[in-house]
Amino acid sequence: MPKPTWVNLDQRRRERVLHAAMAEFGAHGYSGGSLNVIAREAGVAKGSLFQYFDDKLDFFAHVAEHTSIEIYTAMAPYLVPAPPGTSFVEHFADLVDVWMDYMAAHPLERGVTAATTMELDPDIRRAVREPVHRLYAQGIRPLLQSAIDAGELAADADVDALLSMLVLLLPHLALAPTEPGLDSGLALYRTRRPERSRRARRLIATIFAPAQVAAS
Repeated sequence: MPKPTWVNLDQRRRERVLHAAMAEFGAHGYSGGSLNVIAREAGVAKGSLFQYFDDKLDFFAHVAEHTSIEIYTAMAPYLVPAPPGTSFVEHFADLVDVWMDYMAAHPLERGVTAATTMELDPDIRRAVREPVHRLYAQGIRPLLQSAIDAGELAADADVDALLSMLVLLLPHLALAPTEPGLDSGLALYRTRRPERSRRARRLIATIFAPAQVAAS
């Protein structure tokens, strides 16, 4: 948790530190990220970072959570039930298009997503991914339940299992179009938007197919 000195910090200074931290951690992860570089890029003394946070992990965890909240806020207007005349799967596929567009246009947020998703140290990974996954669940679980209530998914659809698969899929779709070597099956890297959308929809259809078949 940030210290009171961080909360009370001048907003412009706080934003400079966050921007520098997102860039550094996003490029090099927790282990490779340098506090010296962050301090230099933010125009602050390295020692002042420890006036704001207990240690590097505390700092990284805050950056990861802050970034996730920013992403969630941007996506929130789209986290609504499917409109009349649009199937749930098609609606979710449209939501994924918005998600991939956002990540393609926001390299800092995408970098932090990569840092939290791919962190190797299990203790660090657990510290930063648990709050991030709670936000995924907060946004996705109500959509799944609304699809069940609307009869689009089977009444006995395993919401927990679907949620787990989607929490794995969404970070992948955030990164694979811009990061080489992450998707050897559908080859999402550097695909143009229409083709990227078509390939992502194949993944979405595969995930929801069993629940749809059970409902038919």
